Amino acid sequence: MPEIYNFKANSLAGEEVSMRKYEGQVLLIVNTASKCGFTPQYRGLEDLHRDLSPRGFAVLGFPCNQFGAQEPGQANEIQAFCSTNYDVTFPLFEKIDVNGPKAHPLYEYLKRQQSGLLGSSIKWNFTKFLVDRAGKVIARYAPTARPEGLRNQIETLL
Repeated sequence: MPEIYNFKANSLAGEEVSMRKYEGQVLLIVNTASKCGFTPQYRGLEDLHRDLSPRGFAVLGFPCNQFGAQEPGQANEIQAFCSTNYDVTFPLFEKIDVNGPKAHPLYEYLKRQQSGLLGSSIKWNFTKFLVDRAGKVIARYAPTARPEGLRNQIETLL
């Protein structure tokens, strides 16, 4: 079984979620922030999630405050912001670190599987990882990659 399904993360509500829950689905895993120039990407991520989830696709959002302190809120504030401003229905997880000694193990794994242009470190909010139905990390996209621009690659995997 691919390693990605061995990881767990806490939902914004604080409940432990096994990545095994998403086994067999195509995933787009994204580190998010509420006060970033890329924050409007929530809309495109939500559109992808709503349109493609019936076919076995999910966006997984991981709030992170490591870049410009652009995700300062607590879990309830993050949830309220995402719901009120972008009507987000895709799963959001507790705020995590994606770099450094406290980086979440899932992100350590993702970075090992798909390094970026300038190395494995995440450079900014809204870096995206695409995972196929078999659990293989097949692509990494820069923060500037708009969610709607990924639709064809995602649909190919569905």
